[in-house]
Amino acid sequence: MRSILSTVAFLGFQALWVVCSPLQVFAVDGVNFSVHVENQTRVRDAMSRRQHRVYQLYSRTSGKHIQVMGRRISARGDDGDKYAQLVVEADTFGSQVRIRGKETNYYLCMNRRGKLVGKKASNRSADCVFVEKVLENHYTALMSARYEGWYVGFTKRGRPRRGPHTLPNQQDVHFMKRLPPGEQPLSQPFRFTTVSKRSKRVRAARPH
Repeated sequence: MRSILSTVAFLGFQALWVVCSPLQVFAVDGVNFSVHVENQTRVRDAMSRRQHRVYQLYSRTSGKHIQVMGRRISARGDDGDKYAQLVVEADTFGSQVRIRGKETNYYLCMNRRGKLVGKKASNRSADCVFVEKVLENHYTALMSARYEGWYVGFTKRGRPRRGPHTLPNQQDVHFMKRLPPGEQPLSQPFRFTTVSKRSKRVRAARPH
Protein backbone atom coordinates (compact mmCIF):
# COMPACT_ATOMS: atom_id res chain seq x y z
CA MET A 1 0.00 0.00 0.00
CA ARG A 2 2.83 2.39 0.85
CA SER A 3 4.52 1.71 -2.48
CA ILE A 4 1.34 2.58 -4.35
CA LEU A 5 0.92 5.85 -2.40
CA SER A 6 4.54 6.81 -2.98
CA THR A 7 4.21 6.11 -6.71
CA VAL A 8 1.05 8.24 -6.94
CA ALA A 9 2.74 11.05 -5.00
CA PHE A 10 5.79 10.93 -7.26
CA LEU A 11 3.65 11.06 -10.44
CA GLY A 12 1.68 13.98 -9.01
CA PHE A 13 4.89 15.87 -8.28
CA GLN A 14 6.14 15.25 -11.84
CA ALA A 15 2.88 16.55 -13.34
CA LEU A 16 2.99 19.66 -11.14
CA TRP A 17 6.60 20.37 -12.17
CA VAL A 18 5.77 20.05 -15.90
CA VAL A 19 2.89 22.53 -15.53
CA CYS A 20 4.78 25.08 -13.43
CA SER A 21 8.15 25.14 -15.23
CA PRO A 22 6.86 27.02 -18.35
CA LEU A 23 5.20 29.55 -16.05
CA GLN A 24 8.55 30.20 -14.38
CA VAL A 25 10.10 30.96 -17.77
CA PHE A 26 7.42 33.51 -18.62
CA ALA A 27 7.66 35.02 -15.14
CA VAL A 28 11.31 35.99 -15.58
CA ASP A 29 11.68 39.77 -15.79
CA GLY A 30 13.75 41.45 -18.49
CA VAL A 31 13.55 38.72 -21.14
CA ASN A 32 14.16 40.49 -24.47
CA PHE A 33 13.36 38.28 -27.45
CA SER A 34 14.22 41.10 -29.89
CA VAL A 35 17.90 40.60 -29.02
CA HIS A 36 17.67 36.98 -30.16
CA VAL A 37 15.95 38.01 -33.39
CA GLU A 38 18.57 40.70 -34.05
CA ASN A 39 21.40 38.22 -33.50
CA GLN A 40 19.81 35.73 -35.90
CA THR A 41 19.46 38.35 -38.63
CA ARG A 42 23.22 38.96 -38.46
CA VAL A 43 24.01 35.31 -39.17
CA ARG A 44 24.95 34.70 -42.80
CA ASP A 45 22.49 32.54 -44.70
CA ALA A 46 24.65 30.14 -46.68
CA MET A 47 21.97 27.47 -47.12
CA SER A 48 19.10 29.25 -48.85
CA ARG A 49 19.14 30.50 -52.42
CA ARG A 50 20.05 34.18 -52.46
CA GLN A 51 17.30 36.58 -53.46
CA HIS A 52 18.36 38.92 -56.28
CA ARG A 53 16.53 42.13 -57.10
CA VAL A 54 17.39 44.61 -59.85
CA TYR A 55 16.60 48.27 -59.31
CA GLN A 56 18.07 51.78 -59.29
CA LEU A 57 18.89 53.89 -56.23
CA TYR A 58 17.83 57.51 -56.67
CA SER A 59 19.88 59.95 -54.58
CA ARG A 60 17.80 62.58 -52.82
CA THR A 61 20.73 65.02 -52.84
CA SER A 62 22.10 64.76 -56.38
CA GLY A 63 18.78 64.01 -58.10
CA LYS A 64 20.52 61.19 -60.01
CA HIS A 65 21.12 57.48 -59.53
CA ILE A 66 24.02 55.58 -57.98
CA GLN A 67 26.46 54.26 -60.59
CA VAL A 68 28.94 51.41 -60.14
CA MET A 69 31.53 51.98 -62.88
CA GLY A 70 34.20 49.48 -61.97
CA ARG A 71 36.16 50.82 -59.00
CA ARG A 72 34.61 54.27 -59.37
CA ILE A 73 31.32 55.07 -57.60
CA SER A 74 29.13 58.13 -58.23
CA ALA A 75 25.51 59.32 -58.07
CA ARG A 76 25.23 60.96 -61.50
CA GLY A 77 23.36 58.30 -63.46
CA ASP A 78 20.26 59.17 -65.45
CA ASP A 79 17.14 57.05 -65.33
CA GLY A 80 17.88 53.89 -67.31
CA ASP A 81 21.66 54.35 -67.37
CA LYS A 82 23.36 50.96 -67.73
CA TYR A 83 25.74 51.66 -64.84
CA ALA A 84 22.82 52.63 -62.59
CA GLN A 85 21.16 49.22 -62.76
CA LEU A 86 22.06 47.44 -59.54
CA VAL A 87 21.68 43.81 -58.52
CA VAL A 88 20.83 43.68 -54.81
CA GLU A 89 21.55 40.35 -53.13
CA ALA A 90 20.05 39.44 -49.75
CA ASP A 91 22.99 38.31 -47.60
CA THR A 92 21.17 37.19 -44.44
CA PHE A 93 17.70 36.43 -43.11
CA GLY A 94 17.50 40.06 -42.08
CA SER A 95 18.14 43.30 -43.98
CA GLN A 96 21.83 42.88 -44.88
CA VAL A 97 22.49 43.15 -48.63
CA ARG A 98 25.26 43.24 -51.20
CA ILE A 99 24.90 45.67 -54.10
CA ARG A 100 26.50 44.79 -57.44
CA GLY A 101 26.60 46.75 -60.69
CA LYS A 102 24.76 44.75 -63.34
CA GLU A 103 26.96 46.08 -66.15
CA THR A 104 30.41 45.91 -64.51
CA ASN A 105 29.87 43.03 -62.05
CA TYR A 106 31.62 45.09 -59.33
CA TYR A 107 30.27 45.37 -55.79
CA LEU A 108 29.61 48.63 -53.97
CA CYS A 109 31.92 48.60 -50.92
CA MET A 110 33.17 50.89 -48.15
CA ASN A 111 36.78 50.56 -47.04
CA ARG A 112 38.21 51.19 -43.58
CA ARG A 113 38.66 54.89 -44.33
CA GLY A 114 34.99 55.23 -45.18
CA LYS A 115 35.57 55.66 -48.92
CA LEU A 116 33.11 54.12 -51.38
CA VAL A 117 34.88 51.87 -53.89
CA GLY A 118 34.00 49.10 -56.30
CA LYS A 119 35.36 45.58 -55.83
CA LYS A 120 35.25 42.57 -58.13
CA ALA A 121 32.46 40.06 -57.66
CA SER A 122 35.00 37.39 -56.69
CA ASN A 123 35.88 39.45 -53.60
CA ARG A 124 33.56 38.39 -50.74
CA SER A 125 34.82 41.10 -48.39
CA ALA A 126 32.72 42.20 -45.41
CA ASP A 127 33.30 45.77 -46.66
CA CYS A 128 30.65 45.08 -49.31
CA VAL A 129 27.79 44.26 -46.91
CA PHE A 130 25.26 46.96 -46.02
CA VAL A 131 22.22 47.15 -43.79
CA GLU A 132 19.06 48.48 -45.42
CA LYS A 133 17.15 50.89 -43.19
CA VAL A 134 13.73 52.24 -44.12
CA LEU A 135 13.40 55.74 -42.64
CA GLU A 136 10.30 57.52 -41.40
CA ASN A 137 10.18 59.62 -44.58
CA HIS A 138 10.03 56.36 -46.63
CA TYR A 139 13.55 56.83 -48.01
CA THR A 140 16.13 54.05 -47.69
CA ALA A 141 19.52 54.43 -46.00
CA LEU A 142 22.45 52.01 -46.41
CA MET A 143 24.68 51.59 -43.37
CA SER A 144 27.92 49.65 -43.51
CA ALA A 145 27.53 46.32 -41.68
CA ARG A 146 31.23 46.33 -40.79
CA TYR A 147 31.59 49.97 -39.76
CA GLU A 148 28.46 50.72 -37.76
CA GLY A 149 27.26 54.31 -38.08
CA TRP A 150 28.87 54.89 -41.50
CA TYR A 151 26.39 55.38 -44.34
CA VAL A 152 26.48 55.47 -48.13
CA GLY A 153 26.14 59.14 -49.04
CA PHE A 154 26.71 61.58 -51.90
CA THR A 155 27.08 65.32 -52.38
CA LYS A 156 24.90 67.48 -54.64
CA ARG A 157 27.42 66.89 -57.43
CA GLY A 158 27.12 63.14 -57.02
CA ARG A 159 30.49 62.64 -55.35
CA PRO A 160 30.75 60.01 -52.59
CA ARG A 161 30.91 61.17 -49.00
CA ARG A 162 33.20 59.37 -46.57
CA GLY A 163 31.43 57.22 -44.01
CA PRO A 164 32.63 59.08 -40.88
CA HIS A 165 31.07 62.30 -42.25
CA THR A 166 27.55 60.86 -42.61
CA LEU A 167 24.51 60.73 -40.33
CA PRO A 168 21.17 58.95 -40.86
CA ASN A 169 19.20 62.23 -40.73
CA GLN A 170 21.24 63.82 -43.56
CA GLN A 171 19.63 64.02 -46.98
CA ASP A 172 22.97 62.89 -48.44
CA VAL A 173 22.28 59.30 -47.28
CA HIS A 174 18.64 59.11 -48.40
CA PHE A 175 17.77 56.99 -51.45
CA MET A 176 14.67 55.86 -53.25
CA LYS A 177 14.36 52.50 -54.98
CA ARG A 178 13.24 52.67 -58.61
CA LEU A 179 12.78 49.90 -61.13
CA PRO A 180 14.68 50.33 -64.44
CA PRO A 181 12.63 51.60 -67.40
CA GLY A 182 10.75 48.82 -69.13
CA GLU A 183 10.57 46.73 -65.98
CA GLN A 184 7.70 48.59 -64.38
CA PRO A 185 5.02 46.25 -63.05
CA LEU A 186 1.96 46.13 -65.26
CA SER A 187 -1.16 47.33 -63.51
CA GLN A 188 -3.99 44.89 -64.15
CA PRO A 189 -7.61 46.00 -63.73
CA PHE A 190 -9.52 44.46 -60.87
CA ARG A 191 -11.80 41.67 -61.97
CA PHE A 192 -14.98 40.77 -60.16
CA THR A 193 -15.71 37.09 -59.75
CA THR A 194 -19.31 36.16 -60.38
CA VAL A 195 -20.80 33.11 -58.78
CA SER A 196 -23.65 31.47 -60.64
CA LYS A 197 -26.45 29.73 -58.82
CA ARG A 198 -25.80 26.11 -58.11
CA SER A 199 -27.71 23.89 -60.45
CA LYS A 200 -29.52 20.91 -59.06
CA ARG A 201 -28.03 17.56 -59.73
CA VAL A 202 -30.15 15.14 -61.69
CA ARG A 203 -29.80 11.72 -60.27
CA ALA A 204 -29.57 8.90 -62.72
CA ALA A 205 -32.51 6.54 -62.57
CA ARG A 206 -31.68 3.26 -60.98
CA PRO A 207 -32.21 0.23 -63.18
CA HIS A 208 -35.20 -1.87 -62.08
